[in-house]
Amino acid sequence: MSEHPSRAARILVFAGVLAASALGVGCLPGRRAAVHYRPSAQEVLAEERMLSQPFAIAVPEDAIVRIVGRSTTCTGTLIDDDLILTAHHCVAVRGPKGEFQARNLEPGDLRVELGGDDFAWGEVGVRHVVTPPCGEGGGAGDVAVLVLSRKLIGISTMTARLEAPPKVGEDVYPIGFGRCALSADAIHRRTRSGGPIRAISGETLHVDASICPGDSGGPVLLAGSREIVGVVSLSAMDHDERTVGPSVMARIDSYRMVFTHARMLADGDMSPAELPPLECGTYAAKSPTKPSHER
Repeated sequence: MSEHPSRAARILVFAGVLAASALGVGCLPGRRAAVHYRPSAQEVLAEERMLSQPFAIAVPEDAIVRIVGRSTTCTGTLIDDDLILTAHHCVAVRGPKGEFQARNLEPGDLRVELGGDDFAWGEVGVRHVVTPPCGEGGGAGDVAVLVLSRKLIGISTMTARLEAPPKVGEDVYPIGFGRCALSADAIHRRTRSGGPIRAISGETLHVDASICPGDSGGPVLLAGSREIVGVVSLSAMDHDERTVGPSVMARIDSYRMVFTHARMLADGDMSPAELPPLECGTYAAKSPTKPSHER
């Protein structure tokens, strides 16, 4: 991809993940993060007590969060008190040239920021990362669920629509924390332009949408509801956030077992070693139970 692509020369790229060097967060690939201040046991306890109480300042849109990795940022959605839905490529390890590798970041390499404005008003860690063994390259299988280190009591959740597949013609739109090069202000949570689903494959849906780097993993919502039918995966982008281009969203109903595994890990029912291996492909019908992602 050229450094200054014109609109006529746009190509399909990851809705991805901004380099930390541009954002002042995390660390560059291949470099270790600086040593940070370590809180005392009393400070940790005080934080846990605070986080165990309802978030009085939270608004319903705070279900959509910003995910910060070692060198990338993405968007995610709180679908249960302790589960975040995002994209697989957002949590994949990056190689020395930025290529996506078939292994995930360690949970400790990820943090979830709360709040939709310039500065996060809260932060929470990650305990487990659950993905299928595919999807790190975007498109089919580009689904991940993060198990949080603690429950976020009092923040609204959004519903992952797992039982009903998306349909051609349904109006959808994404939301994310992306920022394009020509965006006038800082990073905020933004509702993006969407439209009717143009086509559907077994694991993806296709829609024209406005997407910026950093929107990856954000929810694709059914218009007029809080139901999620997919996550932002790939999009044709230029430097302008007003540009609407062909976008590929990963279907979540095709990967119900990812949600089931995450729920079991969050509840402590099983350890990662005890869970059966996940598969790739459309296997929604294999899920033995319907996990609860609605409050």
